[in-house]
Amino acid sequence: MTSPHSGPEPQGHQHTHSHSHGPAAPVSSHLRKVIAAVLIPFAAAVVVGLVVLWPGGAPAHERTGVGFDRQTQQGKVVNIDKIDCKDVNASQLPVSGETPPPTGERAERDDGAALCEKAAVEITSGQDKGRTFIEVVQPDAPRQLREGQGVVVAYAPDAPHDLQYSVTDVNRKFPLLLLAGIFALVVVAVGRMRGVMALVALALSFAVLTLFILPAILQGSNPLVVAVVGAGAIMLIALYICHGLTARTSVAVIGTLISLLLIGLLGSLFIGWASLSGNTDDNTGLIHGLYPHIDMSGLLLAGVIIGSLGVLDDVTVTQTSAVWELHQADPTMSAKDLYRAGIRIGRDHIASVVNTLVLAYAGAALPLLLLFSIAQSSMGTVANSELVAEEIVRTLIGSIGLVASVPVTTALAALVVSADRSRLTANSGIPAPVRSGRGRRRRVKS
Repeated sequence: MTSPHSGPEPQGHQHTHSHSHGPAAPVSSHLRKVIAAVLIPFAAAVVVGLVVLWPGGAPAHERTGVGFDRQTQQGKVVNIDKIDCKDVNASQLPVSGETPPPTGERAERDDGAALCEKAAVEITSGQDKGRTFIEVVQPDAPRQLREGQGVVVAYAPDAPHDLQYSVTDVNRKFPLLLLAGIFALVVVAVGRMRGVMALVALALSFAVLTLFILPAILQGSNPLVVAVVGAGAIMLIALYICHGLTARTSVAVIGTLISLLLIGLLGSLFIGWASLSGNTDDNTGLIHGLYPHIDMSGLLLAGVIIGSLGVLDDVTVTQTSAVWELHQADPTMSAKDLYRAGIRIGRDHIASVVNTLVLAYAGAALPLLLLFSIAQSSMGTVANSELVAEEIVRTLIGSIGLVASVPVTTALAALVVSADRSRLTANSGIPAPVRSGRGRRRRVKS
């Protein structure tokens, strides 16, 4: 009676325990070597690309004073007076190094006419710290000022002394930093150590974007090559930091890489075919004016690749984890069964992710869509305009890559876990764990 517990039972207990607790069991050394043979050359190519294309900082240029290409300082609104808009003459407003004294009363019009605001703004940073200038705000201006408010002021050194400074924006750093802090706390509170790793990966990804991708493009490197190298670095950093150096993560990396290659090929084909220049607004026009050597259509393609990467990571990791968990739940499932079960999960994921991506792009372009609606243009005219056509191409190419990543990653994960099971079972000489236990028990009973 004790023989069943002295032989196979401990083995069966150990086998069940390994699949019930902790992380997924590692794959065999043979499969690790196969995965490494694919990923190590890719990682080496990314490192070589980073070294060869590393820009060493953005190139210097003479400021144009247009848009974001202006010298700016910090300021603070110290006083506001109401004045008759008819009396406003910016060239005659007093500007001095001292704050104009408050009038003690606000001017009011008996006829109800709108009044302008004369704001005294003190510069709080830079070489002119302490200097005060006057900013007149029209009553119908979209941005109104209030006393004590922090503002961003633009500096035009070539302008007359009294007109060198003007308010260009409000200082919203505190609410943005507060919101970022709340975001970090929520991520860490819910995700715990995984949340911390996610924040670290986010910081490193942002560093790659700002220290490598943007300066390298400004230095004149091919935007597509820079985007591929930068996206590869972000992908390796983010996935392995967040999910660990495991075969499961490696399968997700390979699936993401294949999908990115598909997005790059489709983007290169259709951006050229649709004659999209990438120069569609004031910001891209300013970039082209300052750096005419930059390929703006290549920059558009680079944006498509980088923009798709974040959602691709989510899809590939989810599909790989689903297949791994299915295998843990039933180690006897074949590759075909694993793929069928995984793709059923993937179809639900596809529906939600594609809808999310389309709505995200539509939300970003909502003011533009409203403008076309006001103009009462037909849907065909709207879609054919380059501004909207860019968003259509960007959305559809990204969606195709996302959809394709589901079967590709699911198939890769199913092949890896099923091949590993077959190899380990063959090496042990046992047909299957469950049937092995039954056979031994029957012989003991007889």
